[in-house]
Amino acid sequence: MIDAGFVGLLLLLGAATGFAAGLLGIGGGMLLVPFLTMLLSARGLPVEHVVHMALATSLATILFTSVTSLRAHHGHGAVRWDILRLLAPGILLGALIGAQVAGALPTAVLALLFAGFVGFSATQMLLDRKPAPNRELPARAGLLGVGGGIGVLSSLVGAGGGFISVPFMLWCNVRIHQAVGTSAALGFPIAAAGTLGYVIAGLRETGLRPCAQATAPDCSIGFVYLPALVVTAAASMLLAPLGARVAHALDMRSLTRVFAGLLYLLAGYMLYNGLRPY
Repeated sequence: MIDAGFVGLLLLLGAATGFAAGLLGIGGGMLLVPFLTMLLSARGLPVEHVVHMALATSLATILFTSVTSLRAHHGHGAVRWDILRLLAPGILLGALIGAQVAGALPTAVLALLFAGFVGFSATQMLLDRKPAPNRELPARAGLLGVGGGIGVLSSLVGAGGGFISVPFMLWCNVRIHQAVGTSAALGFPIAAAGTLGYVIAGLRETGLRPCAQATAPDCSIGFVYLPALVVTAAASMLLAPLGARVAHALDMRSLTRVFAGLLYLLAGYMLYNGLRPY
């Protein structure tokens, strides 16, 4: 049975995730995965699958968050559809492959991989290291390869790809607000392909709670934990437009420093999950 306290925590998490998605052009996985890992562990879900389920549910939530964030950024004319069209095919293929790879990896390996990625991303944010924007976007074949890399890594860490795509676009002389807006739009194909991949991978696993057999709403579709998806997606969709509006009104330097500090804490938690015995 789903208790009110659990639902309340999911609502808070979804709201924070949606706001961050709109504000920083990220899918929200950096926040979702560690907190979902905590909440799903507390509910007694299979320890050998809990990180897989957090990653899958994170991507499924981003599927909804990205739509509202995309609409808000498009309203400000900040989405480069020409870039999205060239990156999307590689992203779709890469995200499908990444989800299958993640499904075959042990929970500890996934937790360590996530911790390393988040720690690196937080350091880049904190130091504000950006390559000099002195080059243009690569040709179609190059963008296909870049999209594939973004898709694989995003599926492995349950993120929308903003921590890869935004620096890449800035490096290629795309303006900051356009990079953030386009990254928000890229979250949809990443999440769609990644979610499908995790559903397929989870159908092969035992010990989960498939909805076809469950008598209560406490169930999963593959690795996607349905109650967490429904609640976090609803809350995140409400807050993503607000985050996007704030992004176009603020200098985000101080905010990104605070966010980087939070990411370090979350990376530490996932590092602990990766190193502790299961």
